[in-house]
Amino acid sequence: MANKKNIVVEINPEIREALVEMGAVDAYKCYQCGKCASVCPWFQVGTYEFLVFRFPLETVLGLIASSEDKDDLAREVDKIYRCVGCEACVDQCPLGVKMPHILRSARRILVDFGSYPENLKSVVQKIRNVGNPLGEPREKRADWAEEIGVKDYSEEMEILYFACCLPSYDTRLKNVAKATAFLLKRAGVSFGILGAKESCCGEAIRRVGAESVYQETARSNIGNFKESGVKKVLVSSPHCYVTFQKEYPDLGGEFDAVHSTEFFWKCIEQGKILPKKSFGKKVVYHDPCTLGRQSGIYDAPRNILGSIPDLELLEVEDFSRNLSLCCGAGSGALWIDWPKGERMADIRIKQLVDTGADVIAVACPYCLQMFEETVKAMNLNVQVMDVSEILFESLGEDEVR
Repeated sequence: MANKKNIVVEINPEIREALVEMGAVDAYKCYQCGKCASVCPWFQVGTYEFLVFRFPLETVLGLIASSEDKDDLAREVDKIYRCVGCEACVDQCPLGVKMPHILRSARRILVDFGSYPENLKSVVQKIRNVGNPLGEPREKRADWAEEIGVKDYSEEMEILYFACCLPSYDTRLKNVAKATAFLLKRAGVSFGILGAKESCCGEAIRRVGAESVYQETARSNIGNFKESGVKKVLVSSPHCYVTFQKEYPDLGGEFDAVHSTEFFWKCIEQGKILPKKSFGKKVVYHDPCTLGRQSGIYDAPRNILGSIPDLELLEVEDFSRNLSLCCGAGSGALWIDWPKGERMADIRIKQLVDTGADVIAVACPYCLQMFEETVKAMNLNVQVMDVSEILFESLGEDEVR
């Protein structure tokens, strides 16, 4: 009879203790029911076996990121960085096990030893050096705002608008920031930006596992926010929203964060914004993981779209709201180029397009960038627009200038 592997000998208490100390304490709650694996987006992709429920057991045994063999460790790293942090597993877990936190603890260990993907190392370094993951000059962060006359934030203003790195720099996504600014002006809101004084919120690099760089970046933002007298922050990105609302308070940053969709829906209810121009298209709304499952914001984007004349709002059957499939960009995956056949965005775009929609509406810069690239690669005749862009268009303006 063949010798069986002695699992007791393989247990590594040092790694286990390090993982728990880094935030993997939920591993002890998991009872291996396997429900998480069936709702993980990798299950929908179907070409990569990602058995989520194994991570808690491997954590308790101290087996995550424990290999000393170079090739085995490379496979472990690839597996650990497959998690996109969508929290579909958390949403459906009977015990609410925070699987992304377990994996983030493993990532922290890998980052400490420099054993993580090179493209993510580059992102972390760019944020540390110039305050954004694109590596663009800090002094150009406010260029989009100067083009349309947005002022610098001052303490007497009602709102600080934090556009997020992608809408601040990316040519296509700048339209989201501009549309948001025009909508704020139309609503009569006093607002400004910090421009070069602000850095990336740090959410992505925290999920990558670069905790020290995250804290360094977050503390810099908190200091600049406090110095400028910021109390309320409007954001376009759900990732910024979660970070400001739920994570900055741990570092002394108490700010009232609001996502643009919630804010603009209130403006519509109060009559400060009046959609009047016919849109005349079928629109399907994609629920971003961070805005939906992680923040509970499902209705505001739909209410905005539903208020626009001649807009037919569609839903993805079986895969909307808390069951929405991730675009694949979260937890640093925006900067990882998965092989063909292993891209979540391909699956999600097919779900969205199969509704017969003319336009895919999103409320997250990550989703917008992923879907724009995917639609082009698949040569599909469908538009991808942020909710703010659609709302701005409904006001009757010719274009975002």
